[in-house]
Amino acid sequence: MNLSLSAKRCLVCGSTQGIGRASAVVLARLGASVTLLARDEKKLAETRDILPGESPDQSHDWLVADFEDPDGVESAVKGSLEDGRTFHVLINNTGGPPGGKAIDAEPETYAQAFRMHVLCNQALAMAVVPRMIDAGYGRIVNIISTSVRQPIPGLGVSNTVRGAVASWAKTLSRELAPHQITVNNVLPGFTETTRLEGLIRTRAQSRGVSEEVITNEMRSSVPMGRFADAEEVANAVAFLASPAASYVSGQSLAVDGARLEAI
Repeated sequence: MNLSLSAKRCLVCGSTQGIGRASAVVLARLGASVTLLARDEKKLAETRDILPGESPDQSHDWLVADFEDPDGVESAVKGSLEDGRTFHVLINNTGGPPGGKAIDAEPETYAQAFRMHVLCNQALAMAVVPRMIDAGYGRIVNIISTSVRQPIPGLGVSNTVRGAVASWAKTLSRELAPHQITVNNVLPGFTETTRLEGLIRTRAQSRGVSEEVITNEMRSSVPMGRFADAEEVANAVAFLASPAASYVSGQSLAVDGARLEAI
């Protein structure tokens, strides 16, 4: 099975923490040159320094952009393409919208989430796909959520927008298939990240119970009896980015310890 990403360059969004950071590390281990994209340049530099595999044939760098500004994201990536580089792999990933019931969210909250998750993904795809076509290799992997199969209580805006990303990806997979470019989604379950810590904190405060109570309840809902490590999710991302996944497209892969009840 060919998992090598040697001579490939990956653009990894939201790559200074959590699953994005873990994905950057795993992709670099497989031989990829990695370009990190996030808004905090200090954290980008710190992440760049931990990436393995620096050599004449493998180099890592970063771009600074904020996903609340789709035009800025597009400009940063297009600027990096001016020297003729190709991004063979695009990992779309950014922090989720704030928690809360769907009915309580202001319309602008939905609009902002749509800009961050759908418009930025579209802008990035439009920027990198032409070079993928020329290179004869392209992988787009969206890190979204199990909520596209089973909505998560208390995450109304996220459930809505993640579903939009999944539909966008399915549509795009069919459009790009003739070019041998694959488009897939990874659906993380409960994963040890700052996002999960925030969700636990919010639920504990809203119910007036300790964070330990919420943590135990969430953990008990996972048949494996534990939360995922970010690298376990990153391994699935890396597989979909690799040559081994050349005939896998338009799919949503749950990495959730069997928590989803839906098929």
